[in-house]
Amino acid sequence: MAKKSLVNRQARREKLVARHAPARTELKRVVAHPDTDPDVRAKTARRLSRLPPDSSPVRLRSRDQIDGRPRGVLSRFGLSRVRFRELALRGELPGIRKASW
Repeated sequence: MAKKSLVNRQARREKLVARHAPARTELKRVVAHPDTDPDVRAKTARRLSRLPPDSSPVRLRSRDQIDGRPRGVLSRFGLSRVRFRELALRGELPGIRKASW
């Protein structure tokens, strides 16, 4: 079980990323375009750097949807490997069963 503060921090980052995504993509497009004037590129890069650091999608971390565990998350199910195994063995995941051959 992850600390509640870390899960809350992740939720706050997700909101920031969603709020600043359009502005960030537009600024990055201007900076990356090869025909952009160097002065405009420098101003745009400064505006991009003034955005909150937590608004960058790179700062997001995939977490288990049930208990917030940050490591070993299976993206297809949104569960950590530990939680996935528990639920699968109890038969609580539809269509999943333990392999035997």
